[in-house]
Amino acid sequence: MMTQKQKTHAIYALPLVVLCIPLLGNLTSDEVNWSASDFLIAGVLLFSTAFLVNLVRTKVKKQSHRILICVFVLIVFALIWVELAVGIFGSPFAGS
Repeated sequence: MMTQKQKTHAIYALPLVVLCIPLLGNLTSDEVNWSASDFLIAGVLLFSTAFLVNLVRTKVKKQSHRILICVFVLIVFALIWVELAVGIFGSPFAGS
């Protein structure tokens, strides 16, 4: 069984692992072309999501509320990520 400290470390290590994927793509392929600002934006988005999930995990006591809020945070994260990646909504936020 994982302790609370180990769970917190795992939550904050996950964004680093996810950011390693495009970094390896940048180093090994010409098809992945992320700039430093791309890594910065992705890092801020991933770590803020991890922070919010950890905050909800520690502060919300009722399990059903905790799950619901975490799912909402992850849906918002996914929508922002998709908008930045492909501009699904066509907003100026995505550069459309």
